[in-house]
Amino acid sequence: MTHPTQVYSPKGRLIDPDATSDERSYALLTHLSLLGHVVVPYFAIAVPIVMYLAKKGQSPFIDDHAKEAMNFQITLVIYTLVLPAIAGLIGLLTCGVGLILLVPAIIGPYVLGLIGMIMASTAANRGEFFRYPMNFRLIH
Repeated sequence: MTHPTQVYSPKGRLIDPDATSDERSYALLTHLSLLGHVVVPYFAIAVPIVMYLAKKGQSPFIDDHAKEAMNFQITLVIYTLVLPAIAGLIGLLTCGVGLILLVPAIIGPYVLGLIGMIMASTAANRGEFFRYPMNFRLIH
C-alpha cells in the first residue's frame, strides 16, 4: 500500500510535488554535469559531489538526485576501466579473436552514460525521482 501523499507520474516514477523550480534545475544540472567529462575527463564527478555537499539537508529531492548522479558517474568510471581490460584479456586468451569485444567495451559506457544522462535530466526537470539502469549504489 502506498502512502496517500505519494504522487506517481504516468511512467510510474515517484514525483516530489514539493520540489521547487530551483530544486528541479539543480537536479537537472547535476545530471548534465556528465557532459563536463567531454572537456575535462573525470571532472564531472566533482559537480554532483559539490551539489550534494552544498544542498545536503536542505532538499531531499536534490540530495537523492546528487547521490544517484555520483553513483552513476563512479559506475561509468569503473566500466571504462574494467570492461576494456576484460575485453583485452579475452582477446589475449583467444589469440586475438576476442579483441572484437574491445570496441563495444570502449563505446558501451559512453552510450550508457549519454542515454542515462538524458533520461535522468528529463526526469529531474519533471520533478520525478530517477534510478539509473546498471548503476552501482555505492553512496546511500
